[in-house]
Amino acid sequence: MSTDAVEGAQEVLDLLVIGAGPTGISIGAEARKAGLSVLLVDRGGLTAAIQGYPTFMEFFTTRDRLEIAEVPFSIPEDKPTRRQALAYYRFVVEHHKIPFALHESVTEVSREPGGDFRVVCEAASPQIGEPRIRRARAVVFATGYFGNPLRLGVPGEDLPHVHKRYLEPYLHYGEPVVIVGGGNTAVEAALDLWRNGARVSLVHRRAATKPGVKYWLKPDIENRIAEGSIPAHFESEVRAFRPGCVEIADVGAEPDASRQILPADAVYVLVGYRPEMDLLARSGIAIEPETLVPTFDPATCESNVPGLYIAGTIQAGRTTDRIFIENSRDHGGRIVGHLLSRAGR
Repeated sequence: MSTDAVEGAQEVLDLLVIGAGPTGISIGAEARKAGLSVLLVDRGGLTAAIQGYPTFMEFFTTRDRLEIAEVPFSIPEDKPTRRQALAYYRFVVEHHKIPFALHESVTEVSREPGGDFRVVCEAASPQIGEPRIRRARAVVFATGYFGNPLRLGVPGEDLPHVHKRYLEPYLHYGEPVVIVGGGNTAVEAALDLWRNGARVSLVHRRAATKPGVKYWLKPDIENRIAEGSIPAHFESEVRAFRPGCVEIADVGAEPDASRQILPADAVYVLVGYRPEMDLLARSGIAIEPETLVPTFDPATCESNVPGLYIAGTIQAGRTTDRIFIENSRDHGGRIVGHLLSRAGR
Protein backbone atom coordinates (compact mmCIF):
# COMPACT_ATOMS: atom_id res chain seq x y z
CA MET A 1 0.00 0.00 0.00
CA SER A 2 1.27 3.48 -0.85
CA THR A 3 2.60 5.62 1.97
CA ASP A 4 2.37 9.00 0.26
CA ALA A 5 1.31 11.79 2.61
CA VAL A 6 -2.36 12.73 2.35
CA GLU A 7 -3.48 15.92 4.07
CA GLY A 8 -6.25 17.05 1.77
CA ALA A 9 -9.72 15.67 1.19
CA GLN A 10 -9.98 11.94 1.87
CA GLU A 11 -12.39 9.38 3.21
CA VAL A 12 -13.01 9.56 6.93
CA LEU A 13 -13.17 5.99 8.17
CA ASP A 14 -15.81 4.92 10.63
CA LEU A 15 -13.17 2.88 12.45
CA LEU A 16 -9.40 2.49 12.30
CA VAL A 17 -7.95 -0.49 14.16
CA ILE A 18 -4.31 -0.45 15.26
CA GLY A 19 -3.26 -4.09 15.20
CA ALA A 20 -3.92 -6.92 12.73
CA GLY A 21 -3.88 -9.89 15.07
CA PRO A 22 -6.89 -12.11 15.82
CA THR A 23 -8.51 -9.39 17.97
CA GLY A 24 -8.02 -6.71 15.33
CA ILE A 25 -9.31 -9.06 12.64
CA SER A 26 -12.44 -9.86 14.67
CA ILE A 27 -13.12 -6.13 15.14
CA GLY A 28 -12.64 -5.53 11.43
CA ALA A 29 -15.05 -8.35 10.60
CA GLU A 30 -17.71 -7.01 12.97
CA ALA A 31 -17.34 -3.56 11.42
CA ARG A 32 -17.70 -4.97 7.92
CA LYS A 33 -20.81 -6.94 8.89
CA ALA A 34 -22.32 -3.74 10.31
CA GLY A 35 -21.60 -1.82 7.12
CA LEU A 36 -18.95 0.42 8.68
CA SER A 37 -15.84 1.51 6.80
CA VAL A 38 -12.78 0.09 8.56
CA LEU A 39 -9.04 -0.32 8.14
CA LEU A 40 -6.54 -2.47 10.06
CA VAL A 41 -3.07 -0.94 10.40
CA ASP A 42 -0.15 -3.02 11.69
CA ARG A 43 3.58 -2.38 11.85
CA GLY A 44 4.19 -6.03 10.98
CA GLY A 45 2.47 -8.61 8.84
CA LEU A 46 -0.98 -10.10 9.31
CA THR A 47 -1.08 -11.97 12.67
CA ALA A 48 2.58 -11.07 13.26
CA ALA A 49 2.49 -12.36 16.84
CA ILE A 50 1.45 -15.87 15.73
CA GLN A 51 4.21 -15.79 13.12
CA GLY A 52 6.64 -15.40 16.03
CA TYR A 53 5.39 -18.52 17.84
CA PRO A 54 7.53 -21.69 17.72
CA THR A 55 7.37 -23.19 14.24
CA PHE A 56 5.69 -26.46 15.23
CA MET A 57 3.62 -25.16 18.13
CA GLU A 58 0.21 -26.65 18.85
CA PHE A 59 -2.34 -24.44 20.59
CA PHE A 60 -3.55 -25.58 23.99
CA THR A 61 -6.93 -23.99 23.17
CA THR A 62 -9.33 -25.99 21.02
CA ARG A 63 -10.22 -24.76 17.54
CA ASP A 64 -13.81 -23.78 18.46
CA ARG A 65 -12.52 -21.29 21.05
CA LEU A 66 -10.20 -19.69 18.50
CA GLU A 67 -12.99 -19.08 15.99
CA ILE A 68 -13.88 -15.44 15.27
CA ALA A 69 -16.42 -13.56 13.15
CA GLU A 70 -18.71 -16.59 12.81
CA VAL A 71 -16.24 -18.29 10.46
CA PRO A 72 -15.81 -22.02 11.30
CA PHE A 73 -12.29 -23.22 12.05
CA SER A 74 -12.63 -26.33 9.89
CA ILE A 75 -9.77 -28.72 10.60
CA PRO A 76 -9.90 -32.38 11.65
CA GLU A 77 -7.68 -31.86 14.70
CA ASP A 78 -9.14 -30.61 17.98
CA LYS A 79 -6.18 -28.32 18.70
CA PRO A 80 -4.80 -26.25 15.82
CA THR A 81 -1.16 -25.82 14.95
CA ARG A 82 0.52 -22.48 14.37
CA ARG A 83 0.39 -23.05 10.62
CA GLN A 84 -3.33 -23.84 10.68
CA ALA A 85 -4.06 -20.73 12.76
CA LEU A 86 -2.16 -18.52 10.33
CA ALA A 87 -4.17 -19.92 7.44
CA TYR A 88 -7.47 -19.59 9.32
CA TYR A 89 -7.09 -15.92 10.27
CA ARG A 90 -5.97 -15.08 6.74
CA PHE A 91 -9.13 -16.77 5.47
CA VAL A 92 -11.28 -14.69 7.86
CA VAL A 93 -9.77 -11.51 6.41
CA GLU A 94 -10.46 -12.71 2.86
CA HIS A 95 -13.96 -13.93 3.70
CA HIS A 96 -15.05 -10.61 5.18
CA LYS A 97 -12.94 -8.55 2.75
CA ILE A 98 -11.33 -6.60 5.59
CA PRO A 99 -9.11 -3.74 4.32
CA PHE A 100 -5.64 -3.57 5.84
CA ALA A 101 -2.38 -1.61 5.68
CA LEU A 102 0.58 -3.72 6.83
CA HIS A 103 4.13 -2.72 7.75
CA GLU A 104 2.97 0.72 8.83
CA SER A 105 3.61 2.06 12.34
CA VAL A 106 1.08 4.41 13.92
CA THR A 107 3.07 7.20 15.56
CA GLU A 108 0.33 9.66 16.52
CA VAL A 109 -3.39 9.68 17.26
CA SER A 110 -4.93 13.09 17.92
CA ARG A 111 -8.40 14.61 17.78
CA GLU A 112 -9.02 17.27 15.15
CA PRO A 113 -11.21 20.35 15.73
CA GLY A 114 -14.13 18.69 13.92
CA GLY A 115 -14.08 15.71 16.29
CA ASP A 116 -12.48 13.11 14.02
CA PHE A 117 -9.12 11.52 14.78
CA ARG A 118 -5.96 12.20 12.82
CA VAL A 119 -3.78 9.09 12.66
CA VAL A 120 -0.18 9.34 11.45
CA CYS A 121 1.12 6.13 9.87
CA GLU A 122 4.78 5.68 8.92
CA ALA A 123 6.06 2.97 6.59
CA ALA A 124 8.38 0.34 8.04
CA SER A 125 11.02 1.42 5.49
CA PRO A 126 11.58 5.20 5.63
CA GLN A 127 12.78 5.12 2.01
CA ILE A 128 9.29 4.26 0.78
CA GLY A 129 7.87 7.72 1.32
CA GLU A 130 6.46 10.30 3.68
CA PRO A 131 4.02 9.40 6.47
CA ARG A 132 0.40 8.83 5.48
CA ILE A 133 -2.27 10.74 7.35
CA ARG A 134 -5.50 8.83 7.89
CA ARG A 135 -8.69 10.08 9.51
CA ALA A 136 -11.29 8.14 11.45
CA ARG A 137 -14.32 8.76 13.63
CA ALA A 138 -13.11 6.13 16.10
CA VAL A 139 -9.85 4.29 16.75
CA VAL A 140 -9.19 0.95 18.45
CA PHE A 141 -5.88 0.01 20.07
CA ALA A 142 -5.52 -3.77 19.64
CA THR A 143 -1.73 -3.91 19.68
CA GLY A 144 -1.18 -6.80 22.10
CA TYR A 145 2.19 -7.16 23.78
CA PHE A 146 4.22 -9.67 21.76
CA GLY A 147 6.30 -7.01 20.02
CA ASN A 148 8.11 -5.93 23.17
CA PRO A 149 10.02 -8.76 24.93
CA LEU A 150 11.36 -7.92 28.37
CA ARG A 151 15.09 -7.26 28.65
CA LEU A 152 17.41 -8.14 31.52
CA GLY A 153 19.55 -5.02 31.16
CA VAL A 154 22.89 -6.82 31.59
CA PRO A 155 26.10 -6.63 29.54
CA GLY A 156 26.12 -8.62 26.31
CA GLU A 157 22.35 -8.82 25.89
CA ASP A 158 22.62 -7.68 22.28
CA LEU A 159 25.19 -10.29 21.25
CA PRO A 160 24.08 -12.27 18.17
CA HIS A 161 23.71 -15.58 20.02
CA VAL A 162 21.28 -14.08 22.59
CA HIS A 163 17.68 -14.41 21.36
CA LYS A 164 14.30 -13.13 22.61
CA ARG A 165 12.15 -15.58 20.61
CA TYR A 166 12.33 -19.35 20.30
CA LEU A 167 11.28 -20.92 16.98
CA GLU A 168 12.71 -24.43 16.68
CA PRO A 169 15.50 -26.66 18.06
CA TYR A 170 17.27 -28.09 15.03
CA LEU A 171 19.99 -25.47 14.75
CA HIS A 172 21.27 -26.42 18.20
CA TYR A 173 21.77 -30.20 18.00
CA GLY A 174 24.67 -31.15 20.27
CA GLU A 175 25.20 -27.55 21.43
CA PRO A 176 25.03 -26.08 24.94
CA VAL A 177 21.97 -23.81 25.18
CA VAL A 178 20.88 -21.70 28.15
CA ILE A 179 17.20 -20.85 28.68
CA VAL A 180 16.49 -17.87 30.94
CA GLY A 181 13.01 -17.93 32.46
CA GLY A 182 10.62 -20.23 34.28
CA GLY A 183 7.24 -19.79 32.62
CA ASN A 184 5.44 -21.74 29.90
CA THR A 185 7.50 -20.40 27.01
CA ALA A 186 10.81 -21.13 28.72
CA VAL A 187 9.76 -24.60 29.86
CA GLU A 188 8.41 -25.58 26.43
CA ALA A 189 11.60 -24.37 24.74
CA ALA A 190 13.82 -26.24 27.21
CA LEU A 191 11.96 -29.51 26.72
CA ASP A 192 11.84 -29.16 22.94
CA LEU A 193 15.57 -28.44 22.73
CA TRP A 194 16.45 -31.31 25.06
CA ARG A 195 14.32 -33.79 23.12
CA ASN A 196 16.05 -32.75 19.91
CA GLY A 197 19.59 -33.24 21.09
CA ALA A 198 20.64 -29.91 22.61
CA ARG A 199 22.41 -29.71 25.98
CA VAL A 200 20.06 -27.42 27.88
CA SER A 201 20.42 -25.50 31.14
CA LEU A 202 17.64 -23.46 32.76
CA VAL A 203 18.21 -20.25 34.75
CA HIS A 204 15.36 -18.76 36.79
CA ARG A 205 15.13 -16.15 39.54
CA ARG A 206 12.59 -18.10 41.59
CA ALA A 207 12.91 -21.27 43.64
CA ALA A 208 10.96 -23.30 41.07
CA THR A 209 9.23 -22.93 37.73
CA LYS A 210 6.18 -20.67 37.76
CA PRO A 211 2.97 -22.11 39.27
CA GLY A 212 1.06 -21.36 36.07
CA VAL A 213 3.13 -23.73 33.90
CA LYS A 214 0.73 -25.97 31.93
CA TYR A 215 -0.29 -29.04 33.89
CA TRP A 216 1.17 -31.54 31.40
CA LEU A 217 4.48 -29.64 31.14
CA LYS A 218 5.11 -29.20 34.87
CA PRO A 219 5.77 -32.87 35.76
CA ASP A 220 7.76 -33.29 32.55
CA ILE A 221 10.18 -30.45 33.32
CA GLU A 222 10.37 -31.41 37.01
CA ASN A 223 11.30 -34.99 36.11
CA ARG A 224 13.95 -33.84 33.62
CA ILE A 225 15.44 -31.55 36.27
CA ALA A 226 15.34 -34.25 38.96
CA GLU A 227 17.13 -36.79 36.77
CA GLY A 228 19.75 -34.22 35.72
CA SER A 229 18.82 -34.16 32.04
CA ILE A 230 18.13 -30.42 32.23
CA PRO A 231 20.24 -28.74 34.93
CA ALA A 232 18.24 -25.98 36.62
CA HIS A 233 19.83 -23.00 38.34
CA PHE A 234 17.04 -21.65 40.52
CA GLU A 235 17.25 -18.47 42.57
CA SER A 236 19.90 -17.36 40.11
CA GLU A 237 20.15 -14.39 37.78
CA VAL A 238 22.21 -13.55 34.72
CA ARG A 239 24.99 -11.03 35.38
CA ALA A 240 26.45 -10.97 31.85
CA PHE A 241 26.37 -12.65 28.47
CA ARG A 242 29.75 -13.42 26.92
CA PRO A 243 30.71 -15.10 23.63
CA GLY A 244 30.26 -18.81 24.34
CA CYS A 245 29.02 -18.49 27.90
CA VAL A 246 26.64 -16.93 30.44
CA GLU A 247 27.70 -15.59 33.83
CA ILE A 248 25.17 -16.17 36.62
CA ALA A 249 25.08 -15.50 40.35
CA ASP A 250 22.70 -15.94 43.27
CA VAL A 251 19.79 -13.51 43.25
CA GLY A 252 20.70 -10.46 45.31
CA ALA A 253 24.40 -11.34 45.60
CA GLU A 254 26.89 -8.48 45.69
CA PRO A 255 28.18 -7.34 42.29
CA ASP A 256 31.66 -8.66 43.04
CA ALA A 257 30.42 -12.03 44.30
CA SER A 258 31.76 -15.14 42.60
CA ARG A 259 29.90 -16.08 39.44
CA GLN A 260 29.16 -19.40 37.84
CA ILE A 261 30.00 -19.78 34.14
CA LEU A 262 27.58 -21.75 31.98
CA PRO A 263 28.72 -22.71 28.46
CA ALA A 264 26.30 -21.42 25.83
CA ASP A 265 26.48 -21.46 22.06
CA ALA A 266 22.97 -19.97 22.16
CA VAL A 267 20.84 -18.25 24.80
CA TYR A 268 17.08 -17.71 24.82
CA VAL A 269 15.85 -14.99 27.19
CA LEU A 270 12.18 -15.93 27.62
CA VAL A 271 11.06 -13.88 30.62
CA GLY A 272 7.87 -12.33 29.26
CA TYR A 273 6.68 -9.18 27.57
CA ARG A 274 5.79 -5.61 28.44
CA PRO A 275 2.89 -3.93 26.62
CA GLU A 276 3.83 -0.72 24.84
CA MET A 277 1.70 2.05 26.34
CA ASP A 278 3.49 5.14 25.09
CA LEU A 279 1.19 5.75 22.11
CA LEU A 280 -1.90 5.26 24.27
CA ALA A 281 -0.61 7.72 26.86
CA ARG A 282 0.26 10.31 24.22
CA SER A 283 -3.27 9.91 22.84
CA GLY A 284 -4.71 10.94 26.21
CA ILE A 285 -5.63 7.51 27.61
CA ALA A 286 -5.15 7.23 31.38
CA ILE A 287 -2.87 4.34 32.41
CA GLU A 288 -2.32 2.99 35.93
CA PRO A 289 1.45 3.37 36.51
CA GLU A 290 2.06 0.13 38.41
CA THR A 291 -0.16 -2.30 36.53
CA LEU A 292 -0.08 -0.50 33.15
CA VAL A 293 -3.82 -1.19 32.87
CA PRO A 294 -5.45 1.46 30.65
CA THR A 295 -8.73 3.07 31.65
CA PHE A 296 -11.68 1.60 29.74
CA ASP A 297 -15.32 0.62 30.17
CA PRO A 298 -15.55 -3.21 30.18
CA ALA A 299 -19.03 -3.08 28.63
CA THR A 300 -17.97 -1.06 25.57
CA CYS A 301 -14.12 -1.18 25.61
CA GLU A 302 -14.15 2.63 25.26
CA SER A 303 -11.32 4.43 27.06
CA ASN A 304 -11.56 7.68 29.01
CA VAL A 305 -11.14 9.45 25.65
CA PRO A 306 -14.48 9.22 23.78
CA GLY A 307 -13.96 7.45 20.47
CA LEU A 308 -10.74 5.67 21.50
CA TYR A 309 -11.16 1.99 22.37
CA ILE A 310 -8.94 -0.67 24.01
CA ALA A 311 -9.24 -4.30 22.87
CA GLY A 312 -7.50 -7.61 23.37
CA THR A 313 -4.61 -8.47 25.64
CA ILE A 314 -3.51 -4.86 26.09
CA GLN A 315 -6.51 -4.39 28.40
CA ALA A 316 -4.66 -6.42 31.05
CA GLY A 317 -1.52 -4.25 31.20
CA ARG A 318 1.41 -6.12 32.72
CA THR A 319 -0.69 -9.23 33.41
CA THR A 320 -0.07 -10.69 29.97
CA ASP A 321 -1.39 -14.15 30.85
CA ARG A 322 -4.96 -13.06 31.62
CA ILE A 323 -6.51 -12.23 28.24
CA PHE A 324 -6.23 -14.50 25.21
CA ILE A 325 -7.95 -14.92 21.86
CA GLU A 326 -10.73 -17.01 23.37
CA ASN A 327 -11.78 -14.44 25.98
CA SER A 328 -11.38 -11.33 23.82
CA ARG A 329 -13.33 -12.50 20.77
CA ASP A 330 -16.36 -10.49 21.84
CA HIS A 331 -14.49 -7.18 22.07
CA GLY A 332 -15.29 -6.46 18.43
CA GLY A 333 -19.01 -6.92 19.04
CA ARG A 334 -18.92 -4.63 22.07
CA ILE A 335 -17.05 -1.89 20.21
CA VAL A 336 -19.09 -2.00 17.02
CA GLY A 337 -22.33 -2.24 19.00
CA HIS A 338 -21.36 0.85 20.96
CA LEU A 339 -20.51 2.75 17.78
CA LEU A 340 -23.85 1.80 16.22
CA SER A 341 -25.83 2.76 19.32
CA ARG A 342 -24.03 6.08 19.50
CA ALA A 343 -24.99 6.70 15.87
CA GLY A 344 -28.60 5.79 16.61
CA ARG A 345 -28.50 2.53 14.66
